[in-house]
Amino acid sequence: MGELGKKLVDLHLLLSSELHNPISKFRGQDSGMVEKVKYSEEDMRVYINNDNYFDNVEKVVWEYQIGGYQVCDKWLKDRKERILSLMETEQYCKIVTAISKTIEIQQEIDNLYQDVEIEVIENA
Repeated sequence: MGELGKKLVDLHLLLSSELHNPISKFRGQDSGMVEKVKYSEEDMRVYINNDNYFDNVEKVVWEYQIGGYQVCDKWLKDRKERILSLMETEQYCKIVTAISKTIEIQQEIDNLYQDVEIEVIENA
């Protein structure tokens, strides 16, 4: 359980080696100006304008919330009317990957707790 906690910390601080190969990539041909943020469930893309988007963003990742905020949406909306730098596009791809990995780890933790709960009930 402690190892899973450490993985979560590293993911949330964007320090995990698992983020070196992000699952999402920035695509498009224009300036990368954040104009209107829109998610396409069909394409699994997050558009920031008509020409630029981040690909391979699963719906569950797009909808993931922390503190009542939809993380992927808020991060981009905080940069509205700005051109994203290369570093910012890379950071966003890492955030998408970190959230995806976080969801996987949360499922592992939930499964571990189920096993512990069953063991406690059986030994009671």
